[in-house]
Amino acid sequence: MKISCTKESLVNGVSIVSKAVPGKTTMPILECILIEASNGIIRMTANDMELGIETRIDGVIEDNGIIAINAKFFGDMVRRLPNGMVTIETDASLLTTITCMNTKFNLPGKSGEDFPYLPDISKNDVLSISQYSLKELIRQTSFSLADNETNKIMTGELFEISGNRLRAVALDGHRIAIRNIELSQSYEAKKVIIPGKTLNEISKILSGNTESDVNIYFAETNVVFEFDDSTVVSRLIEGDYFDIDQMITDNYSTQVNVNKNDFLSSIERTTLLIKEGEKKPVVVNILDDNMEISINSALGSLDEKVEIQKTGNDIMIGFNPKFLIDVLKVVDEDNISMYLMSAKAPCFIRDEDNKYIYIVLPVNFKS
Repeated sequence: MKISCTKESLVNGVSIVSKAVPGKTTMPILECILIEASNGIIRMTANDMELGIETRIDGVIEDNGIIAINAKFFGDMVRRLPNGMVTIETDASLLTTITCMNTKFNLPGKSGEDFPYLPDISKNDVLSISQYSLKELIRQTSFSLADNETNKIMTGELFEISGNRLRAVALDGHRIAIRNIELSQSYEAKKVIIPGKTLNEISKILSGNTESDVNIYFAETNVVFEFDDSTVVSRLIEGDYFDIDQMITDNYSTQVNVNKNDFLSSIERTTLLIKEGEKKPVVVNILDDNMEISINSALGSLDEKVEIQKTGNDIMIGFNPKFLIDVLKVVDEDNISMYLMSAKAPCFIRDEDNKYIYIVLPVNFKS
Protein backbone atom coordinates (compact mmCIF):
# COMPACT_ATOMS: atom_id res chain seq x y z
CA MET A 1 0.00 0.00 0.00
CA LYS A 2 1.15 3.53 -0.74
CA ILE A 3 -0.95 6.63 -0.15
CA SER A 4 -0.38 10.38 0.21
CA CYS A 5 -2.51 12.94 2.01
CA THR A 6 -2.18 16.17 3.93
CA LYS A 7 -1.25 16.05 7.60
CA GLU A 8 -4.53 17.88 8.36
CA SER A 9 -6.64 15.17 6.72
CA LEU A 10 -4.69 12.42 8.44
CA VAL A 11 -4.93 14.01 11.90
CA ASN A 12 -8.67 14.61 11.44
CA GLY A 13 -9.24 11.00 10.40
CA VAL A 14 -7.24 9.63 13.33
CA SER A 15 -9.08 11.92 15.75
CA ILE A 16 -12.46 10.68 14.55
CA VAL A 17 -11.84 6.92 14.55
CA SER A 18 -9.72 6.88 17.73
CA LYS A 19 -12.94 7.36 19.70
CA ALA A 20 -13.71 3.69 19.00
CA VAL A 21 -10.31 2.33 20.09
CA PRO A 22 -10.75 0.46 23.41
CA GLY A 23 -8.75 1.56 26.43
CA LYS A 24 -8.26 -2.04 27.53
CA THR A 25 -8.68 -5.19 25.48
CA THR A 26 -7.48 -8.77 25.35
CA MET A 27 -7.43 -8.54 21.53
CA PRO A 28 -4.31 -6.61 20.39
CA ILE A 29 -5.76 -6.10 16.90
CA LEU A 30 -8.47 -3.87 18.41
CA GLU A 31 -5.75 -1.48 19.62
CA CYS A 32 -5.12 -0.66 15.97
CA ILE A 33 -6.52 1.67 13.36
CA LEU A 34 -7.21 -0.01 10.05
CA ILE A 35 -6.10 1.90 6.95
CA GLU A 36 -7.53 0.64 3.69
CA ALA A 37 -6.89 2.03 0.21
CA SER A 38 -9.01 0.62 -2.60
CA ASN A 39 -11.41 1.70 -5.34
CA GLY A 40 -10.04 5.24 -5.16
CA ILE A 41 -11.06 5.66 -1.49
CA ILE A 42 -8.89 5.86 1.64
CA ARG A 43 -10.75 4.59 4.72
CA MET A 44 -9.73 4.54 8.36
CA THR A 45 -11.57 2.30 10.84
CA ALA A 46 -11.52 1.52 14.56
CA ASN A 47 -13.74 -1.00 16.33
CA ASP A 48 -14.04 -2.04 19.98
CA MET A 49 -16.78 -4.60 19.11
CA GLU A 50 -19.44 -2.41 20.75
CA LEU A 51 -18.73 0.82 18.87
CA GLY A 52 -17.15 1.05 15.43
CA ILE A 53 -16.24 4.18 13.47
CA GLU A 54 -15.18 4.46 9.84
CA THR A 55 -14.21 7.68 8.07
CA ARG A 56 -12.92 8.57 4.61
CA ILE A 57 -10.04 10.96 4.06
CA ASP A 58 -8.92 12.81 0.95
CA GLY A 59 -5.67 11.66 -0.59
CA VAL A 60 -3.93 9.98 -3.49
CA ILE A 61 -3.62 6.19 -3.80
CA GLU A 62 -0.50 4.96 -5.58
CA ASP A 63 -0.85 1.32 -4.53
CA ASN A 64 -3.96 -0.33 -3.07
CA GLY A 65 -3.56 -2.13 0.20
CA ILE A 66 -4.62 -2.59 3.80
CA ILE A 67 -2.73 -2.33 7.10
CA ALA A 68 -3.54 -2.19 10.81
CA ILE A 69 -1.35 0.12 12.90
CA ASN A 70 -1.28 0.63 16.68
CA ALA A 71 -3.63 3.57 17.26
CA LYS A 72 -1.72 5.21 20.11
CA PHE A 73 1.69 5.19 18.44
CA PHE A 74 0.28 6.14 15.05
CA GLY A 75 -1.85 8.95 16.49
CA ASP A 76 1.01 10.41 18.53
CA MET A 77 3.31 10.35 15.51
CA VAL A 78 0.98 11.94 12.97
CA ARG A 79 0.07 14.75 15.35
CA ARG A 80 3.77 15.59 15.75
CA LEU A 81 4.60 15.54 12.05
CA PRO A 82 5.49 18.86 10.38
CA ASN A 83 2.76 20.42 8.26
CA GLY A 84 2.75 19.17 4.69
CA MET A 85 2.03 16.12 2.59
CA VAL A 86 2.33 12.75 4.33
CA THR A 87 3.18 9.50 2.55
CA ILE A 88 2.30 6.15 4.13
CA GLU A 89 3.87 3.08 2.55
CA THR A 90 3.92 -0.56 3.62
CA ASP A 91 6.12 -3.41 2.43
CA ALA A 92 5.70 -7.18 2.30
CA SER A 93 6.80 -7.55 5.94
CA LEU A 94 4.04 -5.07 7.01
CA LEU A 95 6.63 -2.45 8.01
CA THR A 96 4.94 0.92 7.64
CA THR A 97 6.95 3.99 6.67
CA ILE A 98 5.44 7.40 7.38
CA THR A 99 7.24 10.28 5.65
CA CYS A 100 6.58 14.02 5.85
CA MET A 101 9.10 16.64 4.72
CA ASN A 102 12.41 15.61 6.34
CA THR A 103 10.76 13.35 8.93
CA LYS A 104 10.45 9.58 8.58
CA PHE A 105 8.87 7.14 11.02
CA ASN A 106 8.91 3.36 10.74
CA LEU A 107 6.21 1.37 12.53
CA PRO A 108 5.47 -2.35 12.53
CA GLY A 109 2.01 -3.10 11.21
CA LYS A 110 -0.42 -6.00 11.51
CA SER A 111 -2.34 -7.79 8.82
CA GLY A 112 -5.49 -5.90 7.99
CA GLU A 113 -7.19 -9.18 7.20
CA ASP A 114 -7.29 -9.92 10.95
CA PHE A 115 -9.16 -6.71 11.76
CA PRO A 116 -12.88 -7.10 12.60
CA TYR A 117 -14.86 -5.19 10.00
CA LEU A 118 -17.93 -3.18 10.94
CA PRO A 119 -21.14 -5.22 10.68
CA ASP A 120 -22.98 -4.94 7.38
CA ILE A 121 -26.41 -3.57 8.22
CA SER A 122 -29.42 -3.17 5.97
CA LYS A 123 -30.11 0.49 5.28
CA ASN A 124 -33.80 0.34 4.56
CA ASP A 125 -35.09 1.70 7.85
CA VAL A 126 -33.75 5.28 7.96
CA LEU A 127 -34.44 8.42 9.96
CA SER A 128 -32.97 11.78 8.91
CA ILE A 129 -32.24 14.58 11.36
CA SER A 130 -30.06 17.68 11.10
CA GLN A 131 -26.62 17.52 12.69
CA TYR A 132 -27.52 20.56 14.76
CA SER A 133 -30.69 18.96 16.16
CA LEU A 134 -28.95 15.70 17.05
CA LYS A 135 -25.98 17.45 18.66
CA GLU A 136 -28.31 19.66 20.73
CA LEU A 137 -30.50 16.72 21.72
CA ILE A 138 -27.45 14.85 23.04
CA ARG A 139 -26.14 17.94 24.86
CA GLN A 140 -29.48 18.49 26.56
CA THR A 141 -30.01 14.92 27.76
CA SER A 142 -26.78 12.91 28.09
CA PHE A 143 -25.75 14.52 31.41
CA SER A 144 -28.53 12.49 33.05
CA LEU A 145 -27.09 9.12 32.03
CA ALA A 146 -25.74 6.78 34.70
CA ASP A 147 -21.94 6.53 34.64
CA ASN A 148 -21.64 2.98 35.94
CA GLU A 149 -22.69 -0.46 34.78
CA THR A 150 -24.81 -1.35 37.83
CA ASN A 151 -27.91 -0.98 35.68
CA LYS A 152 -26.91 -1.13 32.03
CA ILE A 153 -30.26 0.26 30.86
CA MET A 154 -29.46 3.53 32.64
CA THR A 155 -26.19 3.90 30.71
CA GLY A 156 -28.22 4.14 27.52
CA GLU A 157 -30.61 6.71 26.13
CA LEU A 158 -34.09 5.87 24.90
CA PHE A 159 -34.88 7.02 21.37
CA GLU A 160 -38.62 6.70 20.85
CA ILE A 161 -40.07 7.52 17.45
CA SER A 162 -43.79 8.11 17.03
CA GLY A 163 -45.03 9.67 13.80
CA ASN A 164 -43.07 12.88 13.26
CA ARG A 165 -41.85 13.08 16.86
CA LEU A 166 -38.61 11.86 18.39
CA ARG A 167 -38.44 11.62 22.16
CA ALA A 168 -35.06 11.10 23.84
CA VAL A 169 -34.90 10.07 27.50
CA ALA A 170 -31.94 9.71 29.85
CA LEU A 171 -32.05 8.92 33.56
CA ASP A 172 -29.75 7.81 36.35
CA GLY A 173 -32.12 7.18 39.26
CA HIS A 174 -31.86 10.72 40.63
CA ARG A 175 -33.00 12.77 37.66
CA ILE A 176 -34.59 12.40 34.24
CA ALA A 177 -33.96 14.41 31.07
CA ILE A 178 -36.55 14.34 28.28
CA ARG A 179 -36.35 16.12 24.93
CA ASN A 180 -39.07 16.07 22.30
CA ILE A 181 -38.24 17.22 18.80
CA GLU A 182 -40.34 17.43 15.67
CA LEU A 183 -39.05 15.57 12.61
CA SER A 184 -39.45 16.67 9.01
CA GLN A 185 -41.63 13.64 8.20
CA SER A 186 -43.44 10.75 9.86
CA TYR A 187 -41.76 7.44 10.59
CA GLU A 188 -42.77 4.00 11.74
CA ALA A 189 -43.05 3.70 15.52
CA LYS A 190 -39.86 2.46 17.15
CA LYS A 191 -38.10 2.28 20.54
CA VAL A 192 -34.36 1.64 20.89
CA ILE A 193 -31.81 2.16 23.67
CA ILE A 194 -28.57 3.65 22.38
CA PRO A 195 -25.44 3.52 24.60
CA GLY A 196 -24.58 6.88 26.11
CA LYS A 197 -20.94 6.38 25.10
CA THR A 198 -22.00 6.13 21.45
CA LEU A 199 -24.03 9.34 21.60
CA ASN A 200 -21.31 11.28 23.41
CA GLU A 201 -18.66 10.22 20.89
CA ILE A 202 -20.95 11.08 17.97
CA SER A 203 -21.59 14.50 19.48
CA LYS A 204 -17.84 15.20 19.44
CA ILE A 205 -17.64 14.40 15.72
CA LEU A 206 -20.78 16.21 14.55
CA SER A 207 -20.24 19.64 13.05
CA GLY A 208 -23.59 20.88 14.31
CA ASN A 209 -24.43 22.29 10.87
CA THR A 210 -28.13 23.01 10.44
CA GLU A 211 -27.90 22.30 6.70
CA SER A 212 -26.25 18.85 7.03
CA ASP A 213 -28.23 15.76 7.95
CA VAL A 214 -27.45 12.60 9.87
CA ASN A 215 -29.00 9.42 8.49
CA ILE A 216 -29.80 6.93 11.25
CA TYR A 217 -30.45 3.31 10.34
CA PHE A 218 -31.96 0.86 12.80
CA ALA A 219 -31.43 -2.89 12.85
CA GLU A 220 -32.43 -5.50 15.40
CA THR A 221 -29.27 -5.24 17.49
CA ASN A 222 -27.40 -2.28 15.96
CA VAL A 223 -27.79 1.34 14.97
CA VAL A 224 -25.84 3.16 12.24
CA PHE A 225 -25.18 6.91 12.02
CA GLU A 226 -23.98 8.28 8.67
CA PHE A 227 -22.91 11.90 8.25
CA ASP A 228 -20.27 13.80 6.29
CA ASP A 229 -17.55 11.23 5.50
CA SER A 230 -18.08 9.12 8.61
CA THR A 231 -20.07 6.05 9.60
CA VAL A 232 -20.65 5.06 13.24
CA VAL A 233 -22.02 1.61 14.08
CA SER A 234 -23.07 0.74 17.61
CA ARG A 235 -24.70 -2.15 19.38
CA LEU A 236 -28.02 -1.34 20.98
CA ILE A 237 -28.70 -2.05 24.64
CA GLU A 238 -31.20 -4.87 25.00
CA GLY A 239 -34.04 -4.74 27.48
CA ASP A 240 -37.20 -2.81 28.30
CA TYR A 241 -36.84 0.85 29.19
CA PHE A 242 -38.63 2.39 32.15
CA ASP A 243 -42.23 3.59 31.78
CA ILE A 244 -41.50 7.29 31.58
CA ASP A 245 -45.11 8.36 31.04
CA GLN A 246 -45.98 6.92 34.44
CA MET A 247 -43.44 9.28 36.02
CA ILE A 248 -44.83 12.44 34.40
CA THR A 249 -47.69 14.27 36.06
CA ASP A 250 -49.53 17.56 35.71
CA ASN A 251 -50.44 17.62 39.40
CA TYR A 252 -48.59 20.28 41.37
CA SER A 253 -49.25 22.61 44.26
CA THR A 254 -46.60 25.22 43.44
CA GLN A 255 -45.46 26.81 40.19
CA VAL A 256 -42.43 29.10 40.06
CA ASN A 257 -41.15 31.26 37.21
CA VAL A 258 -37.58 32.43 37.69
CA ASN A 259 -34.77 33.96 35.66
CA LYS A 260 -32.55 31.04 34.70
CA ASN A 261 -29.22 32.86 34.96
CA ASP A 262 -30.04 34.36 38.35
CA PHE A 263 -31.04 30.94 39.66
CA LEU A 264 -28.00 29.24 38.14
CA SER A 265 -25.55 31.80 39.52
CA SER A 266 -27.01 31.47 42.99
CA ILE A 267 -26.84 27.66 42.98
CA GLU A 268 -23.27 27.77 41.66
CA ARG A 269 -22.28 30.02 44.56
CA THR A 270 -23.52 27.45 47.06
CA THR A 271 -21.06 24.89 45.67
CA LEU A 272 -18.16 27.06 46.86
CA LEU A 273 -19.00 25.88 50.36
CA ILE A 274 -19.06 22.17 49.57
CA LYS A 275 -15.93 20.08 50.01
CA GLU A 276 -15.03 17.78 47.15
CA GLY A 277 -16.86 14.49 47.53
CA GLU A 278 -19.22 15.89 50.17
CA LYS A 279 -22.97 15.47 49.65
CA LYS A 280 -24.42 18.68 51.02
CA PRO A 281 -27.90 19.77 49.92
CA VAL A 282 -28.89 23.26 48.94
CA VAL A 283 -32.14 24.35 50.57
CA VAL A 284 -34.66 26.22 48.42
CA ASN A 285 -37.41 28.01 50.35
CA ILE A 286 -40.11 29.25 47.97
CA LEU A 287 -42.16 32.16 49.29
CA ASP A 288 -44.55 34.66 47.70
CA ASP A 289 -42.16 36.80 45.67
CA ASN A 290 -38.73 35.34 46.26
CA MET A 291 -36.83 32.13 46.54
CA GLU A 292 -34.49 31.85 49.50
CA ILE A 293 -31.44 29.75 48.64
CA SER A 294 -29.20 28.64 51.48
CA ILE A 295 -26.48 26.21 52.43
CA ASN A 296 -24.70 25.55 55.70
CA SER A 297 -21.48 23.53 55.76
CA ALA A 298 -18.22 23.16 57.66
CA LEU A 299 -16.71 25.74 55.28
CA GLY A 300 -19.34 28.38 56.01
CA SER A 301 -22.86 29.36 55.09
CA LEU A 302 -24.67 31.28 52.37
CA ASP A 303 -28.11 32.85 52.24
CA GLU A 304 -29.42 34.51 49.12
CA LYS A 305 -32.74 35.67 47.70
CA VAL A 306 -33.79 35.38 44.06
CA GLU A 307 -36.89 37.14 42.73
CA ILE A 308 -39.61 34.84 41.42
CA GLN A 309 -43.23 34.76 40.32
CA LYS A 310 -45.16 32.11 42.24
CA THR A 311 -48.58 30.59 42.17
CA GLY A 312 -49.71 28.08 44.77
CA ASN A 313 -48.26 27.07 48.12
CA ASP A 314 -45.04 28.01 49.86
CA ILE A 315 -42.61 25.13 49.95
CA MET A 316 -39.15 24.35 51.33
CA ILE A 317 -37.21 21.66 49.48
CA GLY A 318 -33.63 20.35 49.29
CA PHE A 319 -31.62 19.45 46.19
CA ASN A 320 -28.24 18.14 45.19
CA PRO A 321 -26.93 21.41 43.68
CA LYS A 322 -25.08 19.61 40.88
CA PHE A 323 -28.33 18.15 39.55
CA LEU A 324 -29.91 21.61 39.33
CA ILE A 325 -26.80 23.12 37.73
CA ASP A 326 -26.67 20.40 35.06
CA VAL A 327 -30.26 21.15 34.06
CA LEU A 328 -29.97 24.93 34.11
CA LYS A 329 -26.85 24.88 31.94
CA VAL A 330 -28.60 23.12 29.06
CA VAL A 331 -31.85 25.11 29.07
CA ASP A 332 -31.51 27.91 26.52
CA GLU A 333 -34.49 30.04 27.60
CA ASP A 334 -33.96 33.12 29.77
CA ASN A 335 -36.72 32.10 32.17
CA ILE A 336 -37.74 28.68 33.43
CA SER A 337 -40.84 27.24 35.06
CA MET A 338 -40.63 24.85 38.02
CA TYR A 339 -43.51 22.68 39.17
CA LEU A 340 -43.50 21.17 42.68
CA MET A 341 -45.88 19.08 44.79
CA SER A 342 -44.13 18.62 48.13
CA ALA A 343 -40.70 18.53 49.78
CA LYS A 344 -40.51 14.79 49.09
CA ALA A 345 -41.85 14.74 45.50
CA PRO A 346 -39.89 15.33 42.28
CA CYS A 347 -39.43 18.81 40.89
CA PHE A 348 -40.37 19.32 37.23
CA ILE A 349 -38.65 21.92 35.05
CA ARG A 350 -40.33 22.21 31.66
CA ASP A 351 -41.54 24.57 28.98
CA GLU A 352 -45.16 25.14 27.95
CA ASP A 353 -44.92 22.90 24.88
CA ASN A 354 -43.07 20.10 26.71
CA LYS A 355 -40.18 20.30 24.24
CA TYR A 356 -38.05 19.64 27.30
CA ILE A 357 -38.93 18.10 30.65
CA TYR A 358 -36.39 17.71 33.45
CA ILE A 359 -37.26 15.85 36.62
CA VAL A 360 -35.03 16.23 39.69
CA LEU A 361 -35.58 14.23 42.85
CA PRO A 362 -35.27 16.16 46.14
CA VAL A 363 -32.95 15.21 48.99
CA ASN A 364 -33.52 15.32 52.74
CA PHE A 365 -32.18 18.25 54.72
CA LYS A 366 -32.22 19.47 58.29
CA SER A 367 -34.38 22.52 58.84
